[in-house]
Amino acid sequence: MRDLKVRPDRRDIRRHADIMAKKKSTGGEDMGAGGDIAAKPYVVLARKYRPQTFDDLIGQDALVKTLKNAFAAGRIAQGYMLTGVRGVGKTTTARILARALNYEAPGLDRPTIDMPGLGRHCAEIMEGRHPDVFEMDAASNTGVDNIREIIESAQYTPLIARTKVFIIDEVHMLSKGAFNALLKTLEEPPGHVKFIFATTEIRKVPVTVLSRCQRFDLRRVEQPVLCAHFKKIVGNEGARADDDALALIARAAEGSVRDGLSILDQAIAMGQGHVTAPSVRAMLGLADRARIFDLAEALFKGDAATALSSLKALHQDSAEPTQIISDLAEAVHIVARIKAVGEEPAGEALSREEKARGAALAERLSMAYLARAWQMLLKGIEETQRAPAPYAAAEMLLIRLAYTADLPTPDDLIARLGGGAIPSRLPSAPQADSREQRGPLNHDAAEGPQAALVLGVPGAEGQDHGADADAAEGELFPVRDSEAEAAEFTDPGDLVEDDGPVAPAQPVMMPDPRSFAEVVALAGTKRDMMLKVHLEDHVSLVKFDASTGSIDLHLLTGAPAELANDLREKLNRWTGRRWMVMLSKTPGAPAIGAVRREREAVELAAIKGHPAVRALLDAFPDAKIADVRRMAGSGPDGAPSDGESGDESKAV
Repeated sequence: MRDLKVRPDRRDIRRHADIMAKKKSTGGEDMGAGGDIAAKPYVVLARKYRPQTFDDLIGQDALVKTLKNAFAAGRIAQGYMLTGVRGVGKTTTARILARALNYEAPGLDRPTIDMPGLGRHCAEIMEGRHPDVFEMDAASNTGVDNIREIIESAQYTPLIARTKVFIIDEVHMLSKGAFNALLKTLEEPPGHVKFIFATTEIRKVPVTVLSRCQRFDLRRVEQPVLCAHFKKIVGNEGARADDDALALIARAAEGSVRDGLSILDQAIAMGQGHVTAPSVRAMLGLADRARIFDLAEALFKGDAATALSSLKALHQDSAEPTQIISDLAEAVHIVARIKAVGEEPAGEALSREEKARGAALAERLSMAYLARAWQMLLKGIEETQRAPAPYAAAEMLLIRLAYTADLPTPDDLIARLGGGAIPSRLPSAPQADSREQRGPLNHDAAEGPQAALVLGVPGAEGQDHGADADAAEGELFPVRDSEAEAAEFTDPGDLVEDDGPVAPAQPVMMPDPRSFAEVVALAGTKRDMMLKVHLEDHVSLVKFDASTGSIDLHLLTGAPAELANDLREKLNRWTGRRWMVMLSKTPGAPAIGAVRREREAVELAAIKGHPAVRALLDAFPDAKIADVRRMAGSGPDGAPSDGESGDESKAV
């Protein structure tokens, strides 16, 4: 048998030679001026405690389980897409995966995620200096030339390892030409090549690239998990940390391990080895949580003077007005969450004081008031940031909050205006369903003072137009049966039976839409009104193929750039089928909304020509036609069926 001759890549040879020469010249250690080993520089905690194996990863159990089963079954993909927010471990996971692909130890020479110790190539891979593991930052290498180097290098076998791995970080930064150049190699790479991509902006990655990779979404690490991780690291460093301080750091990290370790590193240095909650608050510029709750209690009592005094004291202690308002909003969120789900489920990452004071406020305050305060605070944060005098803006916000504490509820307002009280909640309405429960329409709602509101006739209440007016109303505006009205306007899924408690509805897959109009209707059924509006008014349909699940759209003015990806993901979730939504530069059919509005304009012009309608508009010059509904019996194209005239449309 002839020996297999492999032509190595010259760039790989040069990289490997440089690494070996450097190690030989230094003897593996940096030497000082006197020949002593130089003092090693301090390594920050985020690098020192960087995970080395999959067992070290925290908060990513789904990813680890999937990869473990795939490696055990030999189902190793050609490309992986890692996505998630900053600091959750995307690059680290990529390096660990590259290490697993090339793991080689005595008695073990195969890909595995069970790596009990350092293998032959592990140290170099984790340090980012292995000649067969190529790491590229797409943020600074965005062009076709950079991808061309990868494609050329992929043709040659690895120098010393089993698999040549290409890790491309922030892959969404690649140009369109670079993505296109990579597609062919990514779809059919050589057997010795694997691709690992990492990105924080998954929506910016083309669908053609995503479809060639296995996608893993790295989750934000939960606060209790972060606290436990930080506590372990503090112990290893020989420092001390209070539980409340670690909770503050975990909350400030927002699920990012790297951000949390950076804050912890700084807190250890500030406290000289002892991390306390006051020092963390001072370091991060956070107001004292107890004082924030004192401020909240004053506002909820309507005590504006005490609230302003608390604000002044916090500001004198170097707390920024915007941060105070943000902390106040967080306190309202804590109270609302405790009121909604209970103290224990809501308080996993809260201190004992936060739990106790939040529970006390939750018992006193209604959810309606908390929701109103939350909205005012969100708006107030933006106002405080933009105001030329942030402190004054914060004061005005607190004054508004204090004076809204004793405002009547909408039910009270209706009762005071003589409309009678309304139920706060429909009977047997399931808590899990956020949709409004609509009951049957009241038969008497079209009579009395409210009839003028429905017809759009100002000043019509209390007027008696005689028998002629009643006859005209009976001809043009017949009183509909309440049950028929409910059947027309009430979604069957919104009806609530009074026979007993209602079980939460189980999610079901919707049938595949057979036309683009059914796609738009599906968005309306799912209550995704923003998507429905975009599909109606801001896209032009170029192609729709239900058999292959492909949709070609042309974006019009006002359409978001990520509309195609958004529609694809939601159709996949709603139907349980894989759809492909692509963008076309060539316009297709007119927008559905434009076509509908044109048709409605024609119908409105026709109804205005009806003699009775003209007479009614002459009698009430300020009246407007709000809606045009076709009577039963009309054909699908709007033409009347046999025996009916086209003037029998009903105007409202």
